[in-house]
Amino acid sequence: MKNISQAFKDSISLNNKIIATDLPNIIEKIGIEISNSIKEGNKIMLCGNGGSAADAQHLVAEMLIRLKPNCNRQGIPAISLAQDTSTITACGNDFGYQKIYERVIKSLGKKGDCLLGITTSGNSENVILAMKAAKDMGIKVFGFLGSKGGKAINFCDKAFIVPSNETARIQECHILAGHALVEYIEQLLLKANYLHISDEV
Repeated sequence: MKNISQAFKDSISLNNKIIATDLPNIIEKIGIEISNSIKEGNKIMLCGNGGSAADAQHLVAEMLIRLKPNCNRQGIPAISLAQDTSTITACGNDFGYQKIYERVIKSLGKKGDCLLGITTSGNSENVILAMKAAKDMGIKVFGFLGSKGGKAINFCDKAFIVPSNETARIQECHILAGHALVEYIEQLLLKANYLHISDEV
């Protein structure tokens, strides 16, 4: 029971540490850039590995469908680069697993889009290759990273870097930051009348 309570305490302590820094403002700045991109007819793409892939899909679902049950707005154009198992296994077999996100972003991305790469270490090769490809294509690159940002920091226009080396704690902060980011993007798009509320369920 002590270990369980400590996990909550450690998570709270890390979040308080983040609140005392400029990191919440980084999320706000990322949200402004993504909302501006979407208002210009572009989309946001997300990618990660393992739990971070799940976080990417989780956030995409909340953009495409809705974040809050009392805000039945239009969908926000978002794509998870972790495509179906056929695409993932085909790329892994034919080109190597490290190429999966680079391959997909080159196929689906376009200039003006945004990419959010999620990697707790900042050193996930497939995420970094996607970031490199995105930069070459004129796509804005943002990172949700951990520790000191790893190699990925070199390819991000802006990055939310959790000051921790513990994967679980970093992931907890990433999904909290992701929810805050999606809610902020939603607010900006509603305020700009880009999204509209519907009475339909």
